Amino acid sequence: MNNKVLLICEIGCNHRGDLQTAKKMIKVAAEYCKADVVKFQKRTNKDLLSKEEYSKPHPIPENSYGSTYGEHREKLEFTIDQHKILKKECEKLNVIYSTSVWDLNAAKEICKINPALIKVPSATNTDKHLMEFLLKNYKGEIHISLGMTKRDEEKKIFNMVLKHSRGKDTIFYHCISGYPVETEHLYLNEILKLKEKYEGKLKGIGFSGHHKGIAPDIAALSMGACFFERHFTL
Repeated sequence: MNNKVLLICEIGCNHRGDLQTAKKMIKVAAEYCKADVVKFQKRTNKDLLSKEEYSKPHPIPENSYGSTYGEHREKLEFTIDQHKILKKECEKLNVIYSTSVWDLNAAKEICKINPALIKVPSATNTDKHLMEFLLKNYKGEIHISLGMTKRDEEKKIFNMVLKHSRGKDTIFYHCISGYPVETEHLYLNEILKLKEKYEGKLKGIGFSGHHKGIAPDIAALSMGACFFERHFTL
């Protein structure tokens, strides 16, 4: 598998919808953290949310950036032109730009700006239309998180990757979908299982961590993970 360790700073929506904050985060990640990659998110909120979900209040009102959950999500969303600006900022600072795509329309938009890698988050890795589009049309690396994913779903995802002969540029990530995750709930032995099943069939195995501290990352490295994604804030 890939011997180089890749460190990905998951900026996500921690920029709070402010482009200048996002630029500052890129700079800190690149120059202070020495990250290889910074990662944002792209959503089409009206495709992802029902009308009822869109118009409901945020479940934790003090965390909301709008009067409804839909308004909150829109406030945190950058346009594709803003993503182009962020990509140029990354190139200027010699760090790789990437984005998670949460729906088919977002995937189509992001593919047009040709990032080096695209992330499929745990929440959408069973979206067949999204996955088929990326596997057929996107030529860069495809990084896939397996949080909340059942064994049979994981197998279906892998079979889709095989069908399109994309194993050489696909990475599977062990991920526990909790925020934060306590160390005893990280189930790091899953990395060993992924390595045993996919070594030589995929580009590598990653660890997308929502945990505290760095000891689990060191353990994951010793188990064979080469791609590390950590949530990042100023």
